[in-house]
Amino acid sequence: MAAVTVALLLGGTAFAYVTLSKEREYRRLIEAGNAALAADQTFEAIEAFSGAIALKSDSMLAYLRRGETYHRQGQLQAAERDLRRASRLDPTATRPLEQLGDVHFELLNYARAADRYADYVALDDRSPRLLYKLALSRYRAGNPAGSIEPLVRAVALDDQFADANYLLGVCLRETNHPEQAQRSLEKAVTLAPALIVAREELASLYEQTGHMNQAIDHLEALSSLDPRPLRRIAVGLAQARAGRSNQAVLTLGQAIERYPESSGLYVALGRVWLEAAKGGKDRIALSKALEALQGNAASSDTGPEAQSLLGRALLQAGQVEMAERVLQQAATKLPADPQVFLDLADAAERLGHLADARTALLKHHALVGDDSSAVRQARLDMRVGELSLKLKDFPTAVHWLARAADATPSARLLAELAQAQLSAGQTDAARDTVARGLELEPRNRTLLAISRRLR
Repeated sequence: MAAVTVALLLGGTAFAYVTLSKEREYRRLIEAGNAALAADQTFEAIEAFSGAIALKSDSMLAYLRRGETYHRQGQLQAAERDLRRASRLDPTATRPLEQLGDVHFELLNYARAADRYADYVALDDRSPRLLYKLALSRYRAGNPAGSIEPLVRAVALDDQFADANYLLGVCLRETNHPEQAQRSLEKAVTLAPALIVAREELASLYEQTGHMNQAIDHLEALSSLDPRPLRRIAVGLAQARAGRSNQAVLTLGQAIERYPESSGLYVALGRVWLEAAKGGKDRIALSKALEALQGNAASSDTGPEAQSLLGRALLQAGQVEMAERVLQQAATKLPADPQVFLDLADAAERLGHLADARTALLKHHALVGDDSSAVRQARLDMRVGELSLKLKDFPTAVHWLARAADATPSARLLAELAQAQLSAGQTDAARDTVARGLELEPRNRTLLAISRRLR
């Protein structure tokens, strides 16, 4: 019995010694890893934390610290693995959940990031920062409505949280609550006057709701915070949209004096003058537009906008051949402006290039689809049909004129459709079309003449 007792005591002592030694070594490795991480020696830190995990495979702390180190190195997959293991070892720990959410966010997996932040908030809902992270992840995942509730809680906990107020304003705007969005964005700008994205969103919202004066004020403030030509362009064009053409010209002219090398300013000035020309009726404004667009703007690599505006100005000035050439060049550049093809169709038709005009209209239709208003779409369809008639392409004329007649029927349009159907050999269809037209206008001479031909 004495021998057995001594053996047990010796065994227990040895076990305790080994356990204490392992614990001391484990703590030493954790401290070494933390020190290496503080010195930005990430490889040494990973080696130390890995040693700690080898000693204690159920250590949440070791997995957490190694996962954070992998995250710092940019090894996101490895970081995700360790952080997920840490969270499973201690489901009540919040730090692994936050770190795991951050890793998913950087991997652009916003839905999974939101889930991890939501798990954190379920354990501790008193952190405005985590509520903001949850809302931002949901917003990036395409769920602005789901972002509103955590943002409301975040700003309630921290009434100085400018970024949360800004994001709340964005989410409210996207969920069709403009008045509430305006209040949140105004609060964000009040808290952080230099928060550019909040001012941009607020200016856009003001313009959308018809408050042009307030929109221009914020655009002016943005120009002061960020004195680039792009900001002055935004101010000038907003002034023009508000009907302040003279002020817009002054704003852009002063900006050109300061930034004479900025071709975008010339393009904006040309646009303002061109709109003031009212379709070419104001010849002085039109000449000013041409002056701005034919110089630095037209010769610089500014994309299709400069050439599009120049082509339109030339067309209004009666320089049709040159307008067609410029518009053809603009039509080849991306991103394509649907208006370019309408202007090109006008120029080509005036020059008798009917096939080119129809091609331009068809390209315009391909870009805008059927999204425009019914009246505008019917007018475009009718124009394609009439050009097809002139080109003696009767089946195509029937297709487009029938589309237009279905949208906005009139005696004149139905007469053109009947003529196209008759020319295409569609006698029965032409007879039905004539009957439709005579119901609208029984004494229409063109329809009566076609009716006699059909008899």
